[in-house]
Amino acid sequence: MAGYFLRRLLLIVPTFVGITLLVFAVTRVVPGGPIERMMNQQIMAGAEGAASTDTRSGGTLSAEQLAELERYYGFDQPILASYGQWLWKVMKLDLGVSTRYQDPVWDIIRERFPVSIFYGVTTLVVTYAVCIPLGVAKALRHNSLFDNLSSTVVFVGYAVPAYVVAIALISAFAAYWEWFPLGGFVGDDFDDLSAAGKLRDIAYHAVLPLLAYLSGSFAVTTFMMKNALMDHLSADYLRTAIAKGLSFPAAVRRHALRNSLIPIATSFGQNLSVVLGGSFLIETIFNIDGIGLLGYEAVLERDYPVVLGILVLSSLLYLVGNILSDLCVAWVDPRIRFEGR
Repeated sequence: MAGYFLRRLLLIVPTFVGITLLVFAVTRVVPGGPIERMMNQQIMAGAEGAASTDTRSGGTLSAEQLAELERYYGFDQPILASYGQWLWKVMKLDLGVSTRYQDPVWDIIRERFPVSIFYGVTTLVVTYAVCIPLGVAKALRHNSLFDNLSSTVVFVGYAVPAYVVAIALISAFAAYWEWFPLGGFVGDDFDDLSAAGKLRDIAYHAVLPLLAYLSGSFAVTTFMMKNALMDHLSADYLRTAIAKGLSFPAAVRRHALRNSLIPIATSFGQNLSVVLGGSFLIETIFNIDGIGLLGYEAVLERDYPVVLGILVLSSLLYLVGNILSDLCVAWVDPRIRFEGR
């Protein structure tokens, strides 16, 4: 098994190179890059340029200025050469400088980390803490009133988009009843509060966004747990355990429940990528400066260093998460042995 995971770790390198090279090549061929954006800003500001006019966007920059900008942003080199220089900087933990903010990309992303980590980890923990017991209860009470009512609630939450839930929550509980703030991660007086006051303030601002985040993630995990447990409840080994004198609750707890966690374990590592990604729609509605909103704005503004910086972190997290999923499966089911060929 150690050899299998070692090979999986080594495969991260070519997979990462393939993902980043593809996106890097796209950023070099799509229109509307940082140079075009600067020229359009010049035109809108009424700046008077010099000699030549660039036919790509109607800007007013001289040929020397265009060449200097292309050299500054690395657009004067072939894609592979430019990608090699960028990858070498990434290996030295240098993600470049934002073309929009003119700040190091790592500093910009690091400022958004606490928000994304808080909402991502909280959503992940609450989802598993609620959905696994709920799925177990639904399987044990299949076709009961509790099962049917909870299925209705879960399906409604799954069917309604998360951003619609966010708009409804903020309209009702923040704008109309004023029970919660309209948005933001913390209040204006956050720095003046005590440690306990800061925790209360964060929780107070997080109630509505978390409900919006959780609304769409309950259904899949809940029904995955329910269906897996129902399959094992009808298995021969469970009937054999009961026939040997083990009580039904003990048989479920010792045998069926652990086996039913295998489908949950397979998706655990992949869900880690959600910790960083977030939802730019929910972050926009609640005015939360997270990684999701940052990436969305970077794409719109053609801030390619930020786009690539977020891609580096999210792709690595996803690739490592896949390995963690295999580890979780091996931990839940000791019968599984991964053997590479």
